[in-house]
Amino acid sequence: MTDHRSRLGGSGRVRYERCRFSTALPKNRLYTAAHYYLLGEEGLWRVGFTSFATRMLGEPVALDFDIEPGSRIETGQVIGSLEGFKAVSDIHTPLSGRFEGVNPDLEKEIQLLDTDPLERGWLFQVRGNPDDDCLDVYGYISVLDATLDRMLGKCGESPGGEVH
Repeated sequence: MTDHRSRLGGSGRVRYERCRFSTALPKNRLYTAAHYYLLGEEGLWRVGFTSFATRMLGEPVALDFDIEPGSRIETGQVIGSLEGFKAVSDIHTPLSGRFEGVNPDLEKEIQLLDTDPLERGWLFQVRGNPDDDCLDVYGYISVLDATLDRMLGKCGESPGGEVH
């Protein structure tokens, strides 16, 4: 079993800017190619959308989960959906384990997904272990570069985003 703490980059953030997208990515998270982040310790992980994901979804309208706390979930399983003004997206779990519940703050203030996705706007918690294909912040930056290359045809820039 992988010790995921060895892939977490400590405190601080890495600033990423490319085309008309910019974000400050926390180093203390794992990321997925599907634009989720995982923040955890001692086997309990908060899962949320990255700023890139929330930008693609647009303003959130409705959040629905099809799973009860205590249920066993597997990596890749669809456990709910998010409706935004731009799209309706399935919510997949990026790790296996026991579903521990939805962020209660989202019931009162769904806009946290858009206004504070990396802190207060996390989606749900899972007690388990992330897959080995989760990425550190620099691996996720490579995913962002590749995604933006596909979407925007490189925007006339030199390859790679600007990282600070």
